[in-house]
Amino acid sequence: MLYPKIGIRPVIDGRWGGIRESLEEQTTGMAKAAKALIETLRYPDGTPVQVVIAPSTIGGGAEAAACEDYFCTQNVVATLTVTPCWCYGMETFDMNPKTIKAVWGFNGTERPGAVYLAAVLAAYAQKGLPAFAIYGRDVQDLGDSTIPEDVVEKLLRFARCAVAVGWMKNKAYVNIGGIAMGIAGSYCDTNMFQKYFGIRAEWVDMTEIIRRITLEIYDHDEYEKALAWVKANCPEGRDINAGKELPEIIRRSKVVPADKDWEFVTKMTLIVRDIMYGNKKLDEMGWHEEALGKSAIAAGFQGQRNWTDWLPNADFTEAIMASTFDWNGARQPTPFATENDTLNAVSMMLGTLVTNTAPCFHDVRTYWSPAAVERVTGQKPEGKAANGFIHLLNSGATALDATGGAEGKMKPFWEMTETDIKACLNATDWCRANYEYFRGGGFSSHFKSQAEMPVTMLRANVVDGIGLTLQIAEGYTVKLLQEMHAKLDQRTDPTWPTEWFVPELTGEGAFRDVYSVMANWGANHGVTVYGHVGAELITLCSMLRIPVTMHNVPAEKVYRPHCWAAFGTQDAQAADYAACKQYGPLYK
Repeated sequence: MLYPKIGIRPVIDGRWGGIRESLEEQTTGMAKAAKALIETLRYPDGTPVQVVIAPSTIGGGAEAAACEDYFCTQNVVATLTVTPCWCYGMETFDMNPKTIKAVWGFNGTERPGAVYLAAVLAAYAQKGLPAFAIYGRDVQDLGDSTIPEDVVEKLLRFARCAVAVGWMKNKAYVNIGGIAMGIAGSYCDTNMFQKYFGIRAEWVDMTEIIRRITLEIYDHDEYEKALAWVKANCPEGRDINAGKELPEIIRRSKVVPADKDWEFVTKMTLIVRDIMYGNKKLDEMGWHEEALGKSAIAAGFQGQRNWTDWLPNADFTEAIMASTFDWNGARQPTPFATENDTLNAVSMMLGTLVTNTAPCFHDVRTYWSPAAVERVTGQKPEGKAANGFIHLLNSGATALDATGGAEGKMKPFWEMTETDIKACLNATDWCRANYEYFRGGGFSSHFKSQAEMPVTMLRANVVDGIGLTLQIAEGYTVKLLQEMHAKLDQRTDPTWPTEWFVPELTGEGAFRDVYSVMANWGANHGVTVYGHVGAELITLCSMLRIPVTMHNVPAEKVYRPHCWAAFGTQDAQAADYAACKQYGPLYK
């Protein structure tokens, strides 16, 4: 794979005869230090991020051109210009309109690095090329080669988000099926994917899964391995259909016998993965086209109702795809949306790219006020839950990492141990699908988050006249008393996975209280990812030109291109909207 790289441009005062020579060591040192720092990050597949440095320091246009020629051979998606001194702004800047840009100007008094930083940022603004500014808060001595903490934060945030942009480019979103039950998010806007993310949208009819099951187009050895793992690690839980006298229309609709459901959904999971990523084993079996896959980065499965009215649902497939493990052990999670909610798939994709953890798909189901909790359970919520909470619940499509089984955390797959995986599996049982919802049967993962974890909830929405937008809410999963959990959980579907979510409140706007977060949420679905990563998502959105409609990230952590200030500094949200509109999607 040709990985997206960060290119570092060491820019220098071009005057020979003492000035340039005296700055070479410091300028090169800044580049090397930034490279070493950024290389501590990882791509979604776990490999270290790759960084290249220009062939020489850049003192003028000829060296800038040579740098660009070199970067064009390296798949550089973002450039970081570093300098401790004055340089010639428009002679040395990165004029490639397709790269994401940042400039780190050393905060020292001996040389005017800050002056160059301001000059080149003005040039970028004049040319319509947004660039991020990096300038340490405190003055450093000339010989100080350390990177201050605030600079480290910005360098890593810029690099992490730029790599995410590069990782998405030229991949595919795969619609397996079409639109589920009239859900607006299921309508796939091909222009949105192409213009904002550089992603192509593709469609695969759900009958393709039936074809591959019927013709046995899957790795038979892996299927036996997967089924054995399922039988050993996926215990069945409550059967909500037991004792019910179901109508004939439901009884007649289940064509796969109940005792064959596990075999069916296991094959289905293998096939969905192969559709997305390909499988060399299929080529050996003579299925050459099928072996190629779709070079996907994310996908969604329609399911309801054309599939689920007669075939086992995809809850198992969706949960396993999104998790950081399966029968082969720890592996990269896949953003895979139930009901083919493409906008929630976008949310899963963005969240996973900035965290490298599993994306969790939810219905934003219910706001529970403290008074309502006390009325129903006879107990007042306490701790982080004292001001109320939101019930995040969906039909088993949530990644098993959300159990908190991995030492009370959600980890990148390369940190997942066998003990972590076993703990997540042990915290989960699999309930037979409610036949009234899913006539074809299947299984839904059932668990509750067993730890208080920092998470960020997000959702992409399309608004007519604006385009793509993003909502962000940092908060925590909370553990309720078991008696309280049981009573509240029984009021909805008790066979599905639950997160009790508490957003961090600011006392203002959509974060005035928990109710306001629920009231301002833009759709029926949302995503949670591990950690408080709202700042990363804001930075990533500014790179893609997606305005953020609501967030509770402290103002001092919001990091956008320097030219956003030209659209106003009093109202940062309005400036964000104006800038995104002015510059338009990244690939417009």
